[in-house]
Amino acid sequence: MKRSVTIAFFLLLPVIVIGGMVGFSRDQTKRNREFPTQMEYSPAYLSQTANPVLPKGMTLQPPVEGTVRRGFMPFHYGPGLDEEARAGRELINPFQPTQENLDRGKYIFTNDCAVCHGATGAGDGPIIPKFPNPPSYHTDTSKALPDGAMFHIITMGRNNMGSYAAQVAPDDRWKVILYIRNLQKK
Repeated sequence: MKRSVTIAFFLLLPVIVIGGMVGFSRDQTKRNREFPTQMEYSPAYLSQTANPVLPKGMTLQPPVEGTVRRGFMPFHYGPGLDEEARAGRELINPFQPTQENLDRGKYIFTNDCAVCHGATGAGDGPIIPKFPNPPSYHTDTSKALPDGAMFHIITMGRNNMGSYAAQVAPDDRWKVILYIRNLQKK
C-alpha cells in the first residue's frame, strides 16, 4: 500500500509542478485555452433565416407529412349537414354519464354554452336579445340528434353558432353532450 502511494506521488508530482508553473505564469487578463471550441463557436441560425446546411435552405423545417402534434386529436369531418350526419352515424360518446362527467359537463356548459342556450338549455340565455333564435335542447329535433352530430356541431359550428373547438377540449365536448342529455330528461 505504502509503495503504491509513493509511486502515485512520483507520477503526479510532475503534473502538479508543471501545472502550477503554467498556472502562475499565465496572463490573467487573457482567457484560458479551451478544448474543444466547436460547440461554443458554432454558427447558430435564427428560425426564419436561411441555412445552407439543412434541406431546402431553411432553418425551420416543416413537420413530417402525417405528423400529429402532441395532445391533438384530428377531426376527420368537414363542415356541412352531410358531414354532420356522417359524424352522427360514426361517432359514439366514449364517456359514461357518471356524476364526475356530468359535473364537468355542467361546468363547461355553464361557462361556454349557457350564454346563448340558457341555464336549462331552453334557448333563453342572456345574449338572446342581440342574437335571437338559438335552438332549445328540449325540442324533438334536438332530442333525436345523435351524440356524434352534436359533437360535430360543437366542433364545426352550425348556422349562427361558431366553432367551439378552440374553447372546449374534445373530452369536454363529450361531457357537455352528456350534460345536455341529462337536461333533456328533466
